[in-house]
Amino acid sequence: MAEPEQIYLDYNATAPARAEVIALVGEIMATVGNASSVHRAGRKARQRVDTARRQVADLVGAVARNVIFTGGGTEADNLALRGFLPRRLIVSGIEHGAILSPALLLDRDAIIVDVDAQGRIKLDALKVALEATEGPALVSLMLANNETGVIQPVAEAAAIAHEYGALVHCDVIQGAGKIPVDIEALGVDLMSISAHKFGGPQGVGALVMREDRTILAQMAGGGQEMGRRSGTENVAGIAGFGEAARLAAQDLTKFAELADLRNRMEDRLGQIAPGRRIFGADAPRVANTSCVTMPGVRSDTQVMALDLAGIAVSAGSACSSGKVSASHVLDAMGIEMDEAMTAIRISLGRDTTREEIEHFLTAWADIYRRNSSRTNAA
Repeated sequence: MAEPEQIYLDYNATAPARAEVIALVGEIMATVGNASSVHRAGRKARQRVDTARRQVADLVGAVARNVIFTGGGTEADNLALRGFLPRRLIVSGIEHGAILSPALLLDRDAIIVDVDAQGRIKLDALKVALEATEGPALVSLMLANNETGVIQPVAEAAAIAHEYGALVHCDVIQGAGKIPVDIEALGVDLMSISAHKFGGPQGVGALVMREDRTILAQMAGGGQEMGRRSGTENVAGIAGFGEAARLAAQDLTKFAELADLRNRMEDRLGQIAPGRRIFGADAPRVANTSCVTMPGVRSDTQVMALDLAGIAVSAGSACSSGKVSASHVLDAMGIEMDEAMTAIRISLGRDTTREEIEHFLTAWADIYRRNSSRTNAA
């Protein structure tokens, strides 16, 4: 018997590849050509890469030659931190592990800047960190948090950092394709982006520079990507990345409409469980993301029960799957561990329907009432 179709509410982990992307990737994989070769097949592959470079640049308001293709968002984040050393690294406490882990590995004196109760960086604390730093610094601040959806004051932080001569990197992986992103408007020097968060292939990303800079390549070899990241280009994946970027740019208004569906869902959750809490609700958020508690019920219990009901959600960052521990993001926001351990992340996408949300609400209510009954009986 075939399994019933799952309701997918984990778009922040990865978005389903778009049909147009799948078709293009399949078409290119059925051909042959190395983008570094000078014969016809190689030139055609190079054209595919060049087109995608322009499409990705257009999505974030950048210049195409300053787009460096990588093997994903994590590599792009690492390249940003490693490619401009030695610098004091200053990062916020709610960054993705792809920033926090290398920052602490590369700089034992890396400065972790506090955030407020809504999960937004404290700009005064950032200024204090910069004032205390001797020599060049690199500040890394994400655009939108992967767990709460909270949007950071990136432009304001970049302006402060530049007053102290620091480079500024922004991980826009959860923002690109969801809200308008412009590297000039944000005022950052570097930004990371990942294809699979908005319907492109997994395993391809980019580091984008606002202006051409000398960067220490972390992958040495054939000198691809203008010497900034060696390795034979993943032509099909890169082309799919570009196509997804083109389509995402067209759908920004439609994506913003998800906020109405998300907000109605959160209101209904409050009716079911008046004690439920939405983290970051009083701050600007991307339209699709909700980090919500179920009072008295652990997040891993919720995720498993919802999965059995045919609904996919997350207990936090997908990169932390399999770990039963409190979110470092919620910890940085000052949330007590007992409450943080009852939070799940619900992230909607372009294909999410009202009917699917109704199914989710029914299942969530059943889990809450069932567990509440057990607690009361005990």
